[in-house]
Amino acid sequence: QVQLVESGGGLVQAGGSLRLSCAASGRAFSIMGWFRQAPGKEREFVAAISRSGISTNYADSVKGRFTISRDNAKNTVYLQMNSLKPDDTAVYYCAASWGTYKSGRYYPQDFDYWGLGTQVTVSS
Repeated sequence: QVQLVESGGGLVQAGGSLRLSCAASGRAFSIMGWFRQAPGKEREFVAAISRSGISTNYADSVKGRFTISRDNAKNTVYLQMNSLKPDDTAVYYCAASWGTYKSGRYYPQDFDYWGLGTQVTVSS
């Protein structure tokens, strides 16, 4: 059974940093990604990374501030979040897929497996 377990969320002041981790069970997925969902809003794409780690995609709202990476030996994907803003406050979800990596924006339906999420709160 596939499991994705996120960690690293918390409360941080605006301008601060957090690093999220997502440990996956089983073999390395071809695509791993991060989404987020704020109260009253739809789940939105944040970042995705290919199996090799060479290709990455980001939402425009986080480009230049967030970095996605992965360690296939540990079957873990990371999201380094810098220069955090109050608008970044949300539950962050890890997602995984066996599909073919593509450039551009991803949607929730592009992923097969999800973690339970970790709360990130950025205070002003």
